[in-house]
Amino acid sequence: MSTLTLPPSDPLRPPAPPGLGRGFAFALIAHAALLAALSAGVSWRNQETPAFEAELWSAAPQAAAPKEQAPPTPEPETEPSPPPKPVVAPPPPPPVDNHAERDAEIAIAKAKDKKKKEAQELQRQAELEAQRKKDKEREAAERERLEKLQKLEKRQKQEMQEKLDKQAAEAKQKSRQDADAKKKSDAARDAKAEAQRQDNLRRIQGMAGATGAPDARGTALQASGPSANYAGRIKARIRPNIIYPDTSSANPVAEVEVRTAPDGAILSRKLLKPSGDGDWDAAVLRAIDKTEILPRDTDGRVPSVLVISFKPRE
Repeated sequence: MSTLTLPPSDPLRPPAPPGLGRGFAFALIAHAALLAALSAGVSWRNQETPAFEAELWSAAPQAAAPKEQAPPTPEPETEPSPPPKPVVAPPPPPPVDNHAERDAEIAIAKAKDKKKKEAQELQRQAELEAQRKKDKEREAAERERLEKLQKLEKRQKQEMQEKLDKQAAEAKQKSRQDADAKKKSDAARDAKAEAQRQDNLRRIQGMAGATGAPDARGTALQASGPSANYAGRIKARIRPNIIYPDTSSANPVAEVEVRTAPDGAILSRKLLKPSGDGDWDAAVLRAIDKTEILPRDTDGRVPSVLVISFKPRE
């Protein structure tokens, strides 16, 4: 059996590339450097366990005895080996300063915390300012509302006061008109009563043969005055009918002339001397009208004309 062998040098075969072994060597070195860099990157944060060394000391130093040494053995003769190829070691990674990196991280954390606090403070200030602005607006609105209410209340009070003043003025004017009308009516009634009384007196005097003058006002054949206490009796009859609120400290005097019939019936009354207090004068005249009839004197007669003075406090 024969074996087909190629000739040691085939002219048709491409030559082997030069430096193939050197390329493999460079590839191995590059992979080793990469593995070393990865190992350094993974384990650079790990803290090494501190090593402790302890030295033991005896109570008193003693020298140790020399150790027994075996006789040296002859080294076998070996064939010299070829020197190993130098292996290019990868450059060691730069030393990492853990303290500097920790300080940098702390500084960054502090800066972030400070920035966060500043942002929170700015937000709080903005919220306070917004709340302060809202409070001012609310206070201004409340102040404006109170001012409007005060103005409205003031205007209502003013309108009410004007209305009351107007009503009081109208009532006063009406009272004055009523008083004037009453005075006119009283004057007309007094004039009519006086005319009637004069006619009666003239008729009576003519029938009785009186000796008085034509303008005399008496009814008797002879003039005669009332008794001493008659004026007090008349005042005692009229005074219970006087309605007057005595709130003044003054004591005005009203002088009134009263004309009566022979039976004591009051025919007319007239204010001869006003007291200066219109209310008191009106109260006296109303009381006389309400009395209607006067008591007789001790002799059984009633003077036809009486002039009586009235005071609130007698």
